Amino acid sequence: MECKKQQNLLKCNCSYEPCSRKGLCCECVSYHRRMRELPACFFPDNIEKTYDRSFEKFALLVNKGIV
Repeated sequence: MECKKQQNLLKCNCSYEPCSRKGLCCECVSYHRRMRELPACFFPDNIEKTYDRSFEKFALLVNKGIV
């Protein structure tokens, strides 16, 4: 499967600048799953910038109707 890194970067809202996985969605999902987190693209920008990408935070936002 060919990675479409340049296209992925257009939609990537990750604010962590030294991230080596930007645009590499497969690697990003795998990394965050190991950490019990979701990637930045699952969160609104203002929440993503807090770096709390936990499953629990996502569930809270879903319950509040934010995502």
